[in-house]
Amino acid sequence: MHVDIQTTSVKPIRQTFSFIARRLGADKPASRYQEATIDMQPEAHFHYRPLWEPERALYDKRRTAIVMEDWYAFKDPRHFYYGVYVMARAKQQDATEKQYEFVEKRQLLGQLDAATRQRIQSVLVPLRHYEWGANMNNCYITAYGWGAAITQATKFATMDRLGIAQYLTRVGLMLDANGDAALAQAKEDWLHAPAWQGVRRLVENLFVTKDWFEVFVAQNLVFDGLLYPLVYRHLEADLNPATGNALSLLTGFMNEWYDETARWVDATVKTAAEDSPANAQQLSAWAATWRGEILRALAPLATAGLGAEGGAAALAQADAALVARMAKLGIAA
Repeated sequence: MHVDIQTTSVKPIRQTFSFIARRLGADKPASRYQEATIDMQPEAHFHYRPLWEPERALYDKRRTAIVMEDWYAFKDPRHFYYGVYVMARAKQQDATEKQYEFVEKRQLLGQLDAATRQRIQSVLVPLRHYEWGANMNNCYITAYGWGAAITQATKFATMDRLGIAQYLTRVGLMLDANGDAALAQAKEDWLHAPAWQGVRRLVENLFVTKDWFEVFVAQNLVFDGLLYPLVYRHLEADLNPATGNALSLLTGFMNEWYDETARWVDATVKTAAEDSPANAQQLSAWAATWRGEILRALAPLATAGLGAEGGAAALAQADAALVARMAKLGIAA
């Protein structure tokens, strides 16, 4: 018996949804990221205006001084939409859990000398409150920002910040053999320790900053751009000899997350700056104002973690890297 197998190709009538085709062209297939992002922001048929701000629409482009010709010019280089985001974080969490289990089972933090434990306790564990503040700030951007190209990414960032806060909480638990004394002390330090008050003041100032794009620049570009290298690069490197690199196992996710997220933050700020000279000027003004404030706030924390000379040098290196980064994005420091 002879069996003749033939294949038949069926050409689709269209490659993507009509609202995507209007932007990309009818014959161009769209990626999943594009289909889940472009023109997802509601623009019409709102039933009411916000009672707390009746002069605005529910979603209003005028809530920021930044003006874009096309709000969907923003692109996430990670191409994160919900499915891809969840799969990426699940894989990272599996790897991170193994690292934490390794440190916990061998009680590597519990075996450290008192001075090293105190440095980790006083500088690293209170950062869980900073991460909560960053979560709140990205929630604000998600609520009042315009365009799914930005707001879906900031929503993912809110969950990332909670995850980082939880990892820092586990570090505190390891320092105290699963007791809560380290976490209670971290809260006390956040509220009252002189080294933390500048940081806490600025985080709380961002809670009441009205322009959501200014919050984006201040939190995700400037604050993280200075604090993350200071703590997770310079302080970690200084502590590693005393911890036998155990601290690197516990902060590996934070370093990976920062490098990955910086790509998205840079792409967002660069796109806004390139859209118009007015945008570039406004972004530069915000970045310069917050950079000066944040540098002053971080100076006592850098000294507490690395000493006067080491802290000043580390903060200067982090600042120089941020200035060079901003220059590439088209904004002045």
